[in-house]
Amino acid sequence: MGWLKRLFGLEKLENQENIESAPYQAPVAQAQSQSQPAAASTQTIPPERMGLNGEYDQSGLAKRVAQAFDNNPDVADIETVYVAQQGSTVVLKGSVPSQEIVTKLVSIARSVKGATGVETNQVSVG
Repeated sequence: MGWLKRLFGLEKLENQENIESAPYQAPVAQAQSQSQPAAASTQTIPPERMGLNGEYDQSGLAKRVAQAFDNNPDVADIETVYVAQQGSTVVLKGSVPSQEIVTKLVSIARSVKGATGVETNQVSVG
């Protein structure tokens, strides 16, 4: 079972467009009064809140990190680590057999747009 399925109940999307390169612009709510012109500006979603498809998602960073783990054959089959986020910090929890795996997970997580840090103090090795 992949990371996205195990952690979020989502299927891994094959051939998904890379949303990292094209930030999503969410439309601002339209003015309710007919006499006021419609708002034409857009509001940018913070990188840590961008979901898998460019939508606003409170856990967007964690889901995109899980997707990055699914896409890496070195860590795709690990089932003893969980991904969370606190703001723009990725939080890894669980256990792994070696420090090499922790290092690989951290490297992948840091490469995801919006991640400003990775916490591993809740990961046990051994």
